[in-house]
Amino acid sequence: VQLQAFGGGLVQPGGSLRLSCAASGFTFSRYIMGWFRQSPGNSLEFVSTISASGDSADYADSVKGRFNIYRDNAKNMVYLQMNSLKPEDTAVYFCAAKWYNGVSIYAARSSEYGHWGQGTQVTVSS
Repeated sequence: VQLQAFGGGLVQPGGSLRLSCAASGFTFSRYIMGWFRQSPGNSLEFVSTISASGDSADYADSVKGRFNIYRDNAKNMVYLQMNSLKPEDTAVYFCAAKWYNGVSIYAARSSEYGHWGQGTQVTVSS
């Protein structure tokens, strides 16, 4: 199982970035995907999650209305479109995968995810 997140960078407040996560080594369409972030001195924070089919998603209150998660199961990719970025969005962003066991269609707790990517840095600053 391999997850590789990319697309981070430096952006001004109010700007946009799209993060991508490439998955390989497993049946992507059978996994719930999530995005988490961690800033210096803080614990890992839930950002967004999407169901295995891509039909349902959930967001942290802090990003709701600004971020959009979606996936392309044909390409084994999951994306996080981030708009109206704020300095407090600055963090290392991680994608993660969780086997869909037929119970919860998505997951917001990091402990539920068994596979993690390496992270990509997002810095929001003027």
